[in-house]
Order: sequence, then structure tokens, then C-alpha cells
Amino acid sequence: MADQAEAQRAGVTGLQALRSIIAGDRSGPAISRVLNFRMESAEEGAVTFIGTPLPDFANPAGTVHGGWYGTVLDSCMTCAVLSRLPAGRGCTTLEFKVNILRPIPYGTEVRATGRTQHVGRRTGVAIGELIGVEDGRLYATGSTTCAVLDLPPGAAF
Repeated sequence: MADQAEAQRAGVTGLQALRSIIAGDRSGPAISRVLNFRMESAEEGAVTFIGTPLPDFANPAGTVHGGWYGTVLDSCMTCAVLSRLPAGRGCTTLEFKVNILRPIPYGTEVRATGRTQHVGRRTGVAIGELIGVEDGRLYATGSTTCAVLDLPPGAAF
């Protein structure tokens, strides 16, 4: 997130910072490479990621670990809040909730879309859905509250 802080201090809005990641002008967060997902689109108030869970992401029961669902949903929801912030402002997750409705089969590509419900001076609220790209099935939903922050010069976000 240091790139986010640097970009926004340089006069770049949250939406512009996200779009520069999609365009390949800036690297995205390392967690997305580790967990096999990437940002697909960013509009004001809505951000979409695409990802595919791998067998390496199994829990002890042999299904996709809930942390994978949570990470992808947290990413799209928090970025949705970020997409509505002006230059010099950032955000971070205060809390999030995930409802897993069914297991995602390994190798199934899913789309996670976060949409803002409210973005104010101090907090932002967003919801998310994780839907199969080919089967259209809803695998999980989520909600988040983010803290909206002023980014001081030199801060590592």
C-alpha cells in the first residue's frame, strides 16, 4: 500500500491509483500475486477482482480456506471505498464480515465485486459478492467498514 500513499500524495485520486494498477503502470499488492487474483476493473464506487483458488489454498477439510474468500472480498470492498477518495486520502479496513454460501471448486474462476454504500470524511462502508465467472453461482458475500484517513507526507500506508 506504500504505492497507494505515494500516488495519492502526488495528486492522484484513489480511482486513478487503482486504474494505474490495472494498466500495469504500478504494481498491485503482493497478496494478490500470492493468492492468485488480480484487479479487473475500477469505477467510482465499484471495483472488481478476478481470481482462481488453487489446491494450495486448502483448509484442513480439503476445501478452499475461508481466508481466501475473505482476502479477495476485503480487497474488492476496500478498493471500492478507495475509488471514491480524493488525492491525499487513503483507507484501511476497520472490520469485515464474510458469508460463505458454498465451496468454490478448485480451478473455478470467480469475480469479486465491491460496491460502496457510504463514503464520508472518516468512514466508508461497502458490500461485496463472489460469483463464478462461468457458472454464475454466488459463492460468498461480504461487508466492510473502512477508516478513511489523511495520508501524511512520508507515511507508509
